[in-house]
Amino acid sequence: MNEQSSDRVWKRDEVESPCVKVCVIHPETRLCTGCLRSIDEIAAWSRFSPEDRRAIMAELPARAPLLKQRRGGRAARLNRARD
Repeated sequence: MNEQSSDRVWKRDEVESPCVKVCVIHPETRLCTGCLRSIDEIAAWSRFSPEDRRAIMAELPARAPLLKQRRGGRAARLNRARD
């Protein structure tokens, strides 16, 4: 299957998927870092009604800050050293 035919799967006459083909699940938020959907939303996307899909799509921009919070770095190492 060439790239053009495989991309047809992603283009349908329904509410589009927010997938950007960067599928990495954030370990704490359990959201995809590419599209910001939860694992459950990704798995059920094809079964959702157009209204449900639009509702999820509307929520996605508000989820972006959840992935931008720092999880570690120097401050986390210092805190662990004190414990």
